[in-house]
Amino acid sequence: MKILVTGCSGLLGSKLTPLLARRGYNVIGIYNVHRPSYSADGVKLVKLDITNTVALEDLVLKEKPDVIIHAAAYTDVDGCERDKNRAWRINVEATKSLVRTARVVKSYIIYISTDYIFDGSKGDYIEGDTPCPINYYGLTKLIGEELVRGSDLLHTIVRPSAIYGLGGSKKSFAEYIVEKLMRNECVKALTDQYVSPTYNGLLAKAIAEIVELRPMGVLHVAGPRMNRYEFALKIARALDLPLELVKEASMKEMTHWIACRPRDSSLDTSKAKQLLKTRFYDVDLAVDLFKKEWLSRRGEPCP
Repeated sequence: MKILVTGCSGLLGSKLTPLLARRGYNVIGIYNVHRPSYSADGVKLVKLDITNTVALEDLVLKEKPDVIIHAAAYTDVDGCERDKNRAWRINVEATKSLVRTARVVKSYIIYISTDYIFDGSKGDYIEGDTPCPINYYGLTKLIGEELVRGSDLLHTIVRPSAIYGLGGSKKSFAEYIVEKLMRNECVKALTDQYVSPTYNGLLAKAIAEIVELRPMGVLHVAGPRMNRYEFALKIARALDLPLELVKEASMKEMTHWIACRPRDSSLDTSKAKQLLKTRFYDVDLAVDLFKKEWLSRRGEPCP
């Protein structure tokens, strides 16, 4: 089976692409600026800007993948607000091109969306709740969802939340926390913004399951609900870092933000828990895996 992965150097793609190759799939990974640091047999890396929709469509038509996993996106929430044209080209136009060519080659498509399609007014969102994005990033990702949902393709829309881990071209919140605390610097973490932190390694395993099962529709694949302060303490505690340097903060203090953020975009994952074997929802397992990966990267022994 041939699988095309966009965003193969990103936080999710950097885990998912080599994992799929190890499972015996023929994988084509698309990256733009940052060439992936991993090496894996069975992975063909292609440097391509997905906003070049002619080149993107030509690649899909040439390779004829059985599965397309669209993990690439412009995820800078404030960046999307500043440069709406770029956000539209990456998050909407590229998705439109993938859907159009997937119909020609009859690919199954997995679209990686976000919890930010919700306004955050209630939290614990289920798949059927009505989206209402409050920033341009969330709007473009919702339009991407609708392009996939409105096609006649076999598809799965996967919504994670606050993805963290190692390996991506950009640092995740968990990496930021650890690096600051290791330098004995304070970390401000929000007590009034709730998310469902999702470890990239477990998310990748869950998506590999989805490739096999091909469930139609939307799935929430994420960790449990917690505020960012609780999450920061959990990461600090796991790596035996000074808890007193983790300071409480509130959203009203984030005066540098350009875009609005949802107060509680946490996701209910009951549906995915019943369907998938991967324990993507187990925060203790996730943090332990993150710890082991962090120590391994630094050459330190794992306890």
